[in-house]
Amino acid sequence: MSPLRRPASGGRAPSRLAPSGLAAGLGAAFLTLAVAAPAEAAGYRYWSFWENQGKEWGYATQGPATARPADGDVIGFRFAVSKDSSDASRPSTAPDFATICTGVAKKDGTKRVAVVVDFGGPTDAPPGETPPKPVLEVGCPEVREDATAAEALAAVAKPLRYDSNALLCGIAGYPAKGCGEQVALPEEQPSATAKPSATRAAGTGTASDSGSGSDGPSVGLVVGGAAVLLLGTAGVVQARRRRG
Repeated sequence: MSPLRRPASGGRAPSRLAPSGLAAGLGAAFLTLAVAAPAEAAGYRYWSFWENQGKEWGYATQGPATARPADGDVIGFRFAVSKDSSDASRPSTAPDFATICTGVAKKDGTKRVAVVVDFGGPTDAPPGETPPKPVLEVGCPEVREDATAAEALAAVAKPLRYDSNALLCGIAGYPAKGCGEQVALPEEQPSATAKPSATRAAGTGTASDSGSGSDGPSVGLVVGGAAVLLLGTAGVVQARRRRG
């Protein structure tokens, strides 16, 4: 029998609300409060890595330290806050190799890789930091034929900063500190046509938790308080019934 289901009274109407019935009413009320409490989603502030897929950007399937672009490829890096790869911000310019590498001829033993670095906007910047100006940086380095994307990036936007897990943390000195830290994002209310986002893609590195504020009590706190109140109320009513 469910603990919130009122037990049978044997045909006799109870003189007062049974503890389980009271618990059910209070439980429903607190469940409503818990659902109404503002929710927060986890996001991450990090450099995402992109590769050209024709004339569009595609989220890279491996890191820049192992990816080896071919001559004529375009790689992009964007600093932003996002929940997962499905909503990650793309570089703000198209992956146009012909435009970026205009006038750069291929030489024997080398390859040309167009590089786009987008430092993002003020809302993506860590506290106390400002994105560099100009926000967008492009280049067309000539690197050896077996060079990685990280080497092509280093030829355009030094210094690069990595953490102990080889996660790319900073490009051209930005940001000065931090690496893939977790941030709180307000949960968006789903619209009638909204589709659920995919699970956050792996490969963004180990992110450290950071404290986050809230405009109201957390769901866990509300539910925990409801449970304590339900148990206490049921005990009081039961004691009164025994004395009666």
